[in-house]
Amino acid sequence: MADTLVTLYPWIKALHIVAVIAWMAGLLYLPRLFVYHADAPPGSERSDMLKTMERRLLRGIMNPALIAVFILGGLLAATPGVLDGKIWFHIKLLLVLCLAGLHMAMAAWRKAFEADRNTRSARFFRVLNEVPTVLMIAIVVLVVVRPF
Repeated sequence: MADTLVTLYPWIKALHIVAVIAWMAGLLYLPRLFVYHADAPPGSERSDMLKTMERRLLRGIMNPALIAVFILGGLLAATPGVLDGKIWFHIKLLLVLCLAGLHMAMAAWRKAFEADRNTRSARFFRVLNEVPTVLMIAIVVLVVVRPF
């Protein structure tokens, strides 16, 4: 198995990067949809359209990308010689788990919108929209620079 992972490493890494891009696109776009949805009257045509967009984004792009990120990332981590016990990876993993937690929170907020039970303001979602960006920057720096 180890030899196979070493041989396939460039392919696994490329697919991991593609999955991360798709996941991040959703993590950045879904809160923006929530901003618009928070201002839409419940039961309106606009609200119904946003419900459809949010559901399709989460189920069709974000959830599959999240699964791919973790599977492919696990394969990369299991490849001999990739980690070598470096602490940067543990910090990166913690930040990725924070992104996954944010993903789960967004899924819950989408359900609240679906049921016309949202209690959060558009301003809340505007601020929330910045969190994935900050986490992404920290993760990229950790992976590229490997300061620890």
